[in-house]
Amino acid sequence: MRVVAAMSGGVDSAVAASRMIEAGHEVVGVHLALAKNAKTLREGARGCCTIEDAGDARRVADKLGIPFYVWDMATPFARDVVEDFVAEYRAGRTPNPCLRCNEKIKFAALLDKALALGFDAVATGHYAQIVDGPHGRELHRAVDMAKDQSYVLGVLDEEQLARAFFPLGDTTKPQIRDEAAERGFAVAKKPDSHDICFISDGDTRGWLTQRLGEQEGEIVDEGSGEVVGGHHGAYGFTVGQRRGLGLDRSDLDGQPRYVTRVEAETNRVFIGTADLLGADEIEADHVRWCGPAASGRHRLGAQIRAHGEEIPATAEVPGEGSDARPVVRLDSAVRGAAPGQSIVLYDGTRVVGSGTIARAGRAARAPSAPVGGKPADESPARLPPTGEDFGVTRTFTLRSTPL
Repeated sequence: MRVVAAMSGGVDSAVAASRMIEAGHEVVGVHLALAKNAKTLREGARGCCTIEDAGDARRVADKLGIPFYVWDMATPFARDVVEDFVAEYRAGRTPNPCLRCNEKIKFAALLDKALALGFDAVATGHYAQIVDGPHGRELHRAVDMAKDQSYVLGVLDEEQLARAFFPLGDTTKPQIRDEAAERGFAVAKKPDSHDICFISDGDTRGWLTQRLGEQEGEIVDEGSGEVVGGHHGAYGFTVGQRRGLGLDRSDLDGQPRYVTRVEAETNRVFIGTADLLGADEIEADHVRWCGPAASGRHRLGAQIRAHGEEIPATAEVPGEGSDARPVVRLDSAVRGAAPGQSIVLYDGTRVVGSGTIARAGRAARAPSAPVGGKPADESPARLPPTGEDFGVTRTFTLRSTPL
């Protein structure tokens, strides 16, 4: 097959490209220029896509003896990832730009261009596995759970998976570094990039302030309803946040406070004690299925953070396709589910699909029936319209075992 190897300039994509060559494919290395004004050097382990990274990728390609190109993806990246990131925070949600980049850039814009040029597939250095299943190619977790990236790939549909290769999924990160050193790659010990690639200093609030401006508003205590402080932009807060509130705990009965919800329309940030953070019911939209669309009621595993714990859950999927709005009821409550984030659903190690959290809160509980009386209504509980609804939007991964 003719394969485009996406080469970021890091150790993972270098080894992925070399493995694709050894598997007998005709490989061309491509580095994605995502910044309109790329910096000359990286700042340690922060950021990526610099001129230095492009140079590292080119040197690996030269060593492998494969053609190498830099493809300018700055415009679609700015439109579909960066502008979306700003718009989501402006609306009071907490987006995950890595998922959006995989959905819109690496496996849409890049893949579309590769196919238009006569290539058959795209290979990346993500830690995940592709398995041939009874209904086509399946996305599965990586062997190295510490590096597993199936969560951020949960937005890929079956057509994209049919054109994707993840050659590192069966190997641990230390083994990849050892292999890179054995192959003589200078990037064998290069630090992994962290944080959001287009915010190289890691200061998300400062970066957003530059684009949205200061917007003074109130911080309100959920328990008392009183205004207990102020802020310079509700977009700088996310559900579950504890640090950076600028409050004196002694004025709040000494207990720590967390952000419980962000009200973008009024520019108010609400805070409360830890017991108000737990959410055990999540409704999602912007659904993406990594295979045949699920429908009905299923026992699944749900994950709401890139390296978070997978939680047993029951998912109810009304209808089929991307218009469905699954409701996921977690067996145990999680803290910090925020609007705009992603929830990914797993069936064992297989990724079933993902969605964006539209609402999260406590499930309504049917009252207990009196002794000898009529049994309580056992119909599924729905998300409450107010009260304990935290307005959380996240992406989800489901495990799909029909009940």
